[in-house]
Amino acid sequence: MEVHLIPRYQYQESEKAAKEGRFRAEVSPQRGTPYGLSRQLLTSPSWAPCNPPPWGSLVAVDLAQGTIRWNVPLGTTADLFPNSPRVISGTPNLGGPIIAAGGLVFIASAMDNYLRAFDIDTGAELWKGRLPAGGQATPMTYRLRPDGKQFVVIAAGGHGKLGTKLGDALVAFALP
Repeated sequence: MEVHLIPRYQYQESEKAAKEGRFRAEVSPQRGTPYGLSRQLLTSPSWAPCNPPPWGSLVAVDLAQGTIRWNVPLGTTADLFPNSPRVISGTPNLGGPIIAAGGLVFIASAMDNYLRAFDIDTGAELWKGRLPAGGQATPMTYRLRPDGKQFVVIAAGGHGKLGTKLGDALVAFALP
């Protein structure tokens, strides 16, 4: 990330520019300090992050052993750079996973438009469902009745400051 301190007297204009889309960064007033701040991904001229990929991963940690059980790149650049001949695995991520009782990890925080399910023991991607916009949010799960089907739902609203496709959908998938 690229972070800049904004002197208090300049903050209101920066916040207005960000809200109007003229300044593509997240801004925060940092109340009680003489500065606000702006934060955005540090990117190359092609809008790819400047450090080598993967830029984001899903990692399982064994808390009892203090070890990493598995680590897999999360997401691809296919939606970010649709005309690129090279698809890179592991995009920046924003949003967390949930774990269903059956041992599935659901996450949609990558910069492509998918909700994915991973095996909790191996990290293998078992399924992915296309979303109409970015899923930079944490999914949730529910049942309408105790003996009914289980669903996983995600807000597919995208993230304007990260440059993912914006939308206003709630998408639910039924578990088998």
